[in-house]
Amino acid sequence: MRKMIFKLAASCVALGSIAAAAPAFAQDAEEEAAGPIDIEVTVAAVSDYRFRGVSLSEKDPAFQPGITVSHESGLYVGAWASNIADNPGDDIEVDLFAGFSGGEEVTWDVGATYYMYPGFSSANYVELIGKMGTTYGPLEWGVIAAYTPSQDNIGNQDNFYVGTTASVGIPDSPIKFNTSIGFEDGAFGDKKLDWSLGISADVAGFTLGAAYIDTNKRGVYVPGDSKATAVFSISYTF
Repeated sequence: MRKMIFKLAASCVALGSIAAAAPAFAQDAEEEAAGPIDIEVTVAAVSDYRFRGVSLSEKDPAFQPGITVSHESGLYVGAWASNIADNPGDDIEVDLFAGFSGGEEVTWDVGATYYMYPGFSSANYVELIGKMGTTYGPLEWGVIAAYTPSQDNIGNQDNFYVGTTASVGIPDSPIKFNTSIGFEDGAFGDKKLDWSLGISADVAGFTLGAAYIDTNKRGVYVPGDSKATAVFSISYTF
């Protein structure tokens, strides 16, 4: 499982890893809700659950449903889940998140995620996350900063993660090219870099994706689980 084996030895939809994700926060400023409350449900399947460059499913496919309930004020709450590997409890991760978002030309989002591992609660932890983004023509660009305060479940260490993403759409086409890079240091990584380069397309309501994902570390949590790979994904939002 994700950080758990690493945690026991020393010391989770998607930004450092575009194709496999930790939960995405609700801030689609371009979409107007029909009322003050908007409910968005997403179901996705990936060939490998990669979180910040590291496979949490031992390179096996993963199913990842999620739901976000947002208010017109910018407040939102939600949940996201994925099957994982090597968990001493149930082979599942459940992320509960909440936050506040806003902005027009420059969007912003501040929130927190509680990572839960049913059957292995001693691995649960909280992370604080902030995001900013903007769009210029076909270019979409964003940054993320995440801080995990020191907690018993992560070996009483803290953790920092910063990253950036960019995507460029081909005019009059459903195709986008995506890239990301992130840096992590602390309980979950020792000056670890992750990066990705991918392509996505909206086809008949589905989003199809493929990405090359790599890191500068090998065996970050489980030996061999951070080797470079191609990840394929399909998702549908309604």
